[in-house]
Amino acid sequence: MENIIPRWEWRTFGESFGESDDRFAALEPDSVQESDELYFLSPVTDENVKVRDLLMDIKKLEQVNSEGLEQWKPVMKGSFPLPAAALKNVFDALGVVPPPLARTSYTMEQFLAELVEPGGRVRAVKVHKKRAHYKIDGCMAEMTEVVSDGKKTRTVALESEDPAGVIATVRKLGLDRFENINYPQGLKQLVGMKS
Repeated sequence: MENIIPRWEWRTFGESFGESDDRFAALEPDSVQESDELYFLSPVTDENVKVRDLLMDIKKLEQVNSEGLEQWKPVMKGSFPLPAAALKNVFDALGVVPPPLARTSYTMEQFLAELVEPGGRVRAVKVHKKRAHYKIDGCMAEMTEVVSDGKKTRTVALESEDPAGVIATVRKLGLDRFENINYPQGLKQLVGMKS
């Protein structure tokens, strides 16, 4: 994953975003997309580790700036079966010592049944998303309906390589009165998992 410029992100979760909902409702989304994903949540870290479209996807938090924006960098995108060495990276990102890796590679089913479920230290959470994508003042934006463990919430996010543009757009949309909550934190709150 060479030559990737990390993006700065602001995100929050909730049922309502006040006047910001009206501002998004007045916009025509560039696209609307539904997906089923599997997030891996750790009580130790809030790194973004998930499977989407049968690809293991890891984004690491690089830094948080003075405005509270988070800079995320994609560090892995791999298809199953995954080599054992790649799965060590998954457990490293989750801050958990991996169980003994008896195979040279793992299918997704083997990874879940043999490495995730028995240890109980990492929680696999199924997530259904319906995402509406927008472009606002040079920032990528999304308004998303999230369902997990039979519970629903919404999340709104803005991201760009330019942190000043992100925070300016957050303020313009009236979102700065909400707390910046990344995906793993938001999912933990939704499913009642303690950090």
